[in-house]
Amino acid sequence: MSAAIDHRLAPVRGAYLIADRTHLSAEALEPAVRAALAGGVRLVQYRDKSDDGERRLGEARLLAALCHEHGALLIVNDDPRLARDAGADGVHLGRDDVGVAEARAVVGTDTIIGVSCYNEIERALAAERAGADYVAFGSFHPSSTKPEAVRAPLSLLKRARSRIGLPIVVIGGITPDNAGPLALAGADAAAVVSGILDADDITEAARRLNNLMRLRW
Repeated sequence: MSAAIDHRLAPVRGAYLIADRTHLSAEALEPAVRAALAGGVRLVQYRDKSDDGERRLGEARLLAALCHEHGALLIVNDDPRLARDAGADGVHLGRDDVGVAEARAVVGTDTIIGVSCYNEIERALAAERAGADYVAFGSFHPSSTKPEAVRAPLSLLKRARSRIGLPIVVIGGITPDNAGPLALAGADAAAVVSGILDADDITEAARRLNNLMRLRW
């Protein structure tokens, strides 16, 4: 891991890019992430649910190095061992993944652990008690990436903000045009796939989203 970043103390906030390999080709992965980092993204999640372990490790290592070059953090989706082996800064866990304690045993104490909580405040509170570093709620808008995702209302975000001390990430159909109310309701970071990657200018889309999320800072 990069010695220049204190991972557990680094802020989880702003535009949070999900580099989804179903959305990005091998050729597009690095330039797209580089463009988003140039726009102010400081959190990147590598999401690849394939079983090609060698390719996944190579890409995760590449993105870790690229993120650290820009003072950003790389989070790996679902896979604590891949996060550890790639020198990533964190791992993000969903409903069907291992728990926080088991992930912590793999990645160590100085690595960020995030937990998807969908529309469940009690799940977020349990994650906080277990030692998670941030929680994520959503989908707040219809998502082309996960059209079947459970929906979360803005009112849930406001309630969560009053009960949870961890950084809160929002996800699901978020764009530079609709993120403002989420920031004002208490979101610290907005996790985005198509809202950045499908833009004509990835750097500008990332910059606009980052500026909107500053309403919370």
